[in-house]
Amino acid sequence: MSAPPGVLTVAGSDSGGGAGIQADLKTMLALGVHGMSVLTAVTAQNSLGVQGAWELPVEAVRAQYRSVVDDIGVQAVKTGMLSSAELVETVADLIAGTDAPAVVDPVGVSKHGDPLLASSALDSVRARLLPVATVATPNLDEVAQLTDVRVGSEPDMRRAARAVLAFGPRWVVIKGGHLSGDAVDLLTDGSEEHWLRAPRHDNRHTHGTGCTLASAIASELAKGRSVPEAVTTAKAYVTGAIASGFALGAGIGPVNHAWNLNPSRRPRMTADAVPAGSRVPPVP
Repeated sequence: MSAPPGVLTVAGSDSGGGAGIQADLKTMLALGVHGMSVLTAVTAQNSLGVQGAWELPVEAVRAQYRSVVDDIGVQAVKTGMLSSAELVETVADLIAGTDAPAVVDPVGVSKHGDPLLASSALDSVRARLLPVATVATPNLDEVAQLTDVRVGSEPDMRRAARAVLAFGPRWVVIKGGHLSGDAVDLLTDGSEEHWLRAPRHDNRHTHGTGCTLASAIASELAKGRSVPEAVTTAKAYVTGAIASGFALGAGIGPVNHAWNLNPSRRPRMTADAVPAGSRVPPVP
């Protein structure tokens, strides 16, 4: 039996299981690829926030990456929490030497507002990590952190995209989830534009949304899809995961990564509930 495409996530651990490495691997399983991991940090984290974070040594991160890539190989790489400049630069160098598309989620703060990226690392993200990205997926807070561009409306998203693309990624997804109205994202390479729009679900349990989207994009790229196809399919998957997110603990619960695998728990999705031209991912 042939192995499915392999995707490597380079990210931190979320002890509550809703974001980080845990969300990445759940997403990859749900979308039919083989998930592998390089752990960059350990967090003490639950539905209320991040109570502590401990970065792993650069040598441990490099050894994990080389162990996987040199033996198994990868069809895509996804990055998440990289908290220091040294770690950012190490991972950027590793990705530059890997012949696979890379999805960079420039994680700056947690869902609860806890800082996950040192301010001293921002220059390294701009100068070293974004230039090796096939797709970068910043949310509006991360856009402001990286570019000083403040997005208050959909037209501002074009300006934000230009500012991020100036650092060198091939494509950028500006995630507009923090705006009011529909959940709209802008995918562009500077010349080609795709506006991905879905109704906003009345569900506060959205922990792990950004990690899940980036991992879904990497999973679809690993299957050989083009960037627009991968992002559109990933948006549809995340829309369903948000719609069926569930309460966990006393705070913000996670999205439901397995929604497309369990027919009894699938949300009712109308034709308008996923981005135009996309498909709801079936059971692999």
